[in-house]
Parts: sequence; structure tokens; C-alpha cells
Amino acid sequence: MDRFDIGAVRVHRVEEWRGNFAPPEGLLAGCTPEAFAPYAAEFSPGYYDLAEHKLFAFLQSWVLEAGGLRILFDTGAGNHKQRPGIPVFGNLDTDFLGNLQRAGFAPDDIDVVVCSHLHIDHVGWNTTLRDGLWQPAFPHARYLLPAIDEDFWNPANAARFPQQVGRAVNACVYEDSVAPVIAAGRAELVRPGHVVADGIVLDGAPGHTPGHVLMHVESLGEHALFVGDVLHHPVQVYHPEWNSIFCEDPAQARATRRAVLERAAALDALLVPAHFGGQHMCRVRATHDGFAPVFTT
Repeated sequence: MDRFDIGAVRVHRVEEWRGNFAPPEGLLAGCTPEAFAPYAAEFSPGYYDLAEHKLFAFLQSWVLEAGGLRILFDTGAGNHKQRPGIPVFGNLDTDFLGNLQRAGFAPDDIDVVVCSHLHIDHVGWNTTLRDGLWQPAFPHARYLLPAIDEDFWNPANAARFPQQVGRAVNACVYEDSVAPVIAAGRAELVRPGHVVADGIVLDGAPGHTPGHVLMHVESLGEHALFVGDVLHHPVQVYHPEWNSIFCEDPAQARATRRAVLERAAALDALLVPAHFGGQHMCRVRATHDGFAPVFTT
């Protein structure tokens, strides 16, 4: 769905990129081709390319219209950025801002930018290149950045965090997509519990990165959880023990994922991850031995 409502909150999906990313066992730690095989038909073609044995993924953002504010959640990979650690997302030239415009928004219209975490594919459109400098892409917005992640990914603190799993793939990201926003005075470093707007709260969801947050939206009795990279693919609803290979704290990531699935099932909340293909979101049903995804129509 490209447009939907959570009570009185209108949500717009804005796509940046889509494509085959990796085989299931290449992205999900603990997964094997044999373990994934029972789900291949269920997730083909919207979430999995059977012929190429690769997961189908999206880079996408979400604009929420809530209480007079326009809130952009996550900002993809961005254009014209050097990404030596993950070339598939380097030097992109996508029409993200055109897609944003077609959804009804110019960069000047965005009031708040929320980054679930400070990975390459969630902060890229924080900035654009103007006059040879990386500058905030949304000039009137407050950028809400997780304080714990800012501390963790700041290159000045590298000696304190020598075992970063994502150091190579996140190379150059802080310098071109985080630091310029802070230098421009547009950033607010926030912690779990931060209230974005009435009914919209950032809750801690650590593990994938130390400061990862999710955004809980509640309006008129309806709920949605914008969960960033707590899940990368719907097969993780069946197997919450399967982490992304990029998770910084595997045990914490598994615990967070299970807690989020329990919460989504209890609230009958829409679960809105960053990279799902197909319908891009699901609900979660508790089963006798775990969870199952329920896709909306």
C-alpha cells in the first residue's frame, strides 16, 4: 500500500530503490537454503525471487501527516554518495525526491525527520550535495537522531567501539549524512521515550544497532509500529531467531525482535519495516509455537 491511514494519521510510502539483494542465507544469520525452502512459494514473487534464490528488497521511506506535522521516517541511501563497503548503494542516482513530490511533498514541506538508526540506508537523504557541500535536504526540518547511535558511529569515538560489525559498510556515512545535519544546527539527539507528536513516540529497539528506535503511532484506537531494521524480511516473523548479518548485538537483536512481534500481535498493530517488498507491511498473529505474518489487502 502506498497510502493508508492509522486512525487520523495519513501515511504515504515513498520508494527509493528496489531489487534483488542477497540469498536468504546471505542476509539472515542462521538461515540455510533448506530452512528457507518451506517458505519459498509463500514469499514468491513479492518478497523472494525463486529463480535467482534472492530476497527481494526495497529502500523506502514513510511520510506521516499527523496533527499538522509532516514527519519523514527514515531517508534511504541517498544519491551520489561514496559507499566503498557496500557498492550496491554507492553513487546512486534515484528519483527519490521526485517520488516524494508525487506523494505530495516538497523538501521544504517536511517538518520532522526521524532516523530509526544511523546505518547507510536510513540516513542517506538527510543531505544533498549543494555548492560542493553536503547540506540538509529538508531545510526546515528538525532531524531526530538516536543519541546512542550518534555516539556509537561518530568516527571520533572509534577507539571506544573497536568491534563494530558494520564499520566497513557504514564507511563515509557519518561524514556525509549525519555530521552536516548536526553542524547546520538541525539535529536533535534523542533517547527512547521521545515524543515526536501527540500519539507518536520513539521506543528503544536495540540490537541491530545500539541506539535503534521504533516509532509507535497510536490514533483513534489504531496502532502501527514503524520498526526500521528490527526485521528485514517477513520470514523473520516465523523465525525471529534469524538476525540480519549486520546486527551489532545478536542476542539483543533476537530479544528485541521477539518483543516487537509480541507487541504487534497484542495490539493488532500494523508492522511497518524498512525493507519489505510485496505489500510492504503486515500484521502479526501469535501461534501456538511462535508468530505468523498476516498480510493486508
